[in-house]
Amino acid sequence: MNALEQHEGEYRARQIRLGTWIAVGVILIGAVRVQLDWQGGPLLVALIGCAAVVQGVLALLPWPRLVFKPWLPRALVAWWLANLAVLLGFTAYDVAALAIYPAGVTLILASTSALASERAVIGIGAVSLAGYMSLVLTRDRPVTGTLAALTLALMAGVMWFCARTASNRRRLDTARLSAERRIEALLENSSDAVIAVLPGGGVTYVSPSVRSVLGYEQAFVTSDLLMDITHPDFLPTVMEWWLSVANGAPGSSARVESRVRRADGAWIYADVIGTNRLDDPSLEAAVISIRDITERKELEEELTRQAFADSLTGMPNRALFRDRLEHAIARNRRGGGRITLLLVDLDDFKLVNDSLGHNAGDQLIATTALRLHQQLRAADTLARLGGDEFAILVEDVSEIEAMDLGDRLLAAIRRPLRLGNREVVCSASIGVATAKAGDGEDGPDPGELLRNADLAMYAAKAAGRDRYALFDPGMYADILREADDRAELEQALANDEFAVHYQPIVDLPTSRLIGVEALVRWEHPVRGLVGPNAFIPLAESTGLIVPLGRWVLRQACEQLAQWCAEFPNAERIRMNVNLSARQFQHEGLVEEVGQIIAETGINPHQVVLEITESLLMHDTDSTIETLGRLKRLGVRLAIDDFGTGYSSLSYLKRFPVDILKIDRSFVDGIDTEHGDATLAEAVVQLGRALQLQTVAEGIETQEQWSTLQGLGCEFGQGYLFAKPGAAEAISTILGDARPD
Repeated sequence: MNALEQHEGEYRARQIRLGTWIAVGVILIGAVRVQLDWQGGPLLVALIGCAAVVQGVLALLPWPRLVFKPWLPRALVAWWLANLAVLLGFTAYDVAALAIYPAGVTLILASTSALASERAVIGIGAVSLAGYMSLVLTRDRPVTGTLAALTLALMAGVMWFCARTASNRRRLDTARLSAERRIEALLENSSDAVIAVLPGGGVTYVSPSVRSVLGYEQAFVTSDLLMDITHPDFLPTVMEWWLSVANGAPGSSARVESRVRRADGAWIYADVIGTNRLDDPSLEAAVISIRDITERKELEEELTRQAFADSLTGMPNRALFRDRLEHAIARNRRGGGRITLLLVDLDDFKLVNDSLGHNAGDQLIATTALRLHQQLRAADTLARLGGDEFAILVEDVSEIEAMDLGDRLLAAIRRPLRLGNREVVCSASIGVATAKAGDGEDGPDPGELLRNADLAMYAAKAAGRDRYALFDPGMYADILREADDRAELEQALANDEFAVHYQPIVDLPTSRLIGVEALVRWEHPVRGLVGPNAFIPLAESTGLIVPLGRWVLRQACEQLAQWCAEFPNAERIRMNVNLSARQFQHEGLVEEVGQIIAETGINPHQVVLEITESLLMHDTDSTIETLGRLKRLGVRLAIDDFGTGYSSLSYLKRFPVDILKIDRSFVDGIDTEHGDATLAEAVVQLGRALQLQTVAEGIETQEQWSTLQGLGCEFGQGYLFAKPGAAEAISTILGDARPD
């Protein structure tokens, strides 16, 4: 039986008992009348008393369980008619009791209106009117017509009022039941289980939704059950929460999260809200709302895992590793321990991705993570910081133990691994940084420790890879110095502190000027004129070589345009400009070269762009495409330092180049070392075979000049002819040259 049926049954039971006790009262009044005014004996009074007892026994029946029996409405009608018949017989026998009949009928109709339908009230009322008419007509002592009419009118009015009361009650009950069923349906389909709990522990109400939320039937939910299904880890918190609700101010609420065991044994997370309604007369209890938030908690845990765990390996990510590092430093500060941080970076990981695909790269990362984990203790922390970089945090190990760990990690990574149908051997570079208690006022800084390990890792790469390196303070000093140099280089570029010098390129047989090579110099405000070896490597590594190279190209082209305007014979010379690897890989290189040539108005055939032989060997298809686009601009291309890059002849044939420049290392010993002369001759012959011009670099002696002429080399440059100098020196040469 649900709560609505229970309330309805209690209401009907109360009305039946009330009508029964009224009937008992009326019978007892009749017994008094018999005892005092009739001449009957005690036997008659006793019979009437028995009738009252029977009515009293009826009042004691378990009516809440009987009110919904299908036979009860008919039994009630029969009971009311029986009472009416007894009343009619009593009044017919007692000639002086005619006035009692309307009063008795009124009580019977009032009881009927509280339980029966409007139709039943009218039927019993009609029977009572007919009975009164029979009494009036059969009396020995006639009743006046006026009195009889008024009494009938009064009884008819009572009948109509009771019928309307029954009708209104039925409509009210229907509306109330509809509203209650609607509320009950909403509660049954609600995501919250609502329970009313007394301060002493009793439960007065349980919503139907408790079946879907907790899996229990309403009748089984008690305060003891609520305690039993609470997870032991949450029980102290829940008890404290319950006391705050029960002892709180009226209307106050409190919330708590708990774990609750469902009827099927599954544990769920529950959001529990308790509201103190002890001052509400209709409740006098605390209302508890229980909502299943397991999905939300699981989502929160998943989001937390994603925020602090690497998706590929499941290991801690950078954020979680930083948090654990901070906690380790706090422990280190209190206990005086030692913290060691190792950064592991795989060597040439990009080659695996490019050659075997990203799936193979992911497999390599996952396998490496597993191998690293196998070399660590349970208390150590291994994290993936991103890409192919891992971090390891170990505590309370000596420097020797840290070095031994580094050796074991490198050996584990070196083990062959099969990726697809290929067996791959990988290596790594490891940077090791250590901090001890007292290494600072508040202990080591996490960022500083990570930086130190990172510097050590790059030192390991610079030393040849496949090794570990311990952090040394000098590494940080080098970084600071490099940062200062970069800032100074950036400032120099902004302040236009660079200058372009030009070294002549001559025709070896005639010594006639056929071109110049543009070479950048730094006019340092303190150190004076600085050669390229002092700043070009830094510019290359920092990317400043791109704007610097663009500036050199523009300066050289503008200078060539000026010479062509001043000297007619300048239209025969060519301007050689070096392109660094970083420049060549710059996406907008071809467009920038074309724009500078167009803006300066020079003949693009006079421009020679020099690239190194080693640069040609990287990403060959892309290189050939870029070279082709440059050739379509009309410029010529030269391979600088030829002979040092070990290029394939088949590749060389594919490159659209015009000039080979023989590296100075071959020229230095050409007049003393037979091998160098042979190599130089091979380059010259290769140039002829491929229909390429050859230029020898670094000619400093007459013997070198003569030997190169004998080998058939066409052009050359070096200190024998002229050192790099300002544009004015080239202007002098052009001015002194005789026109053809």
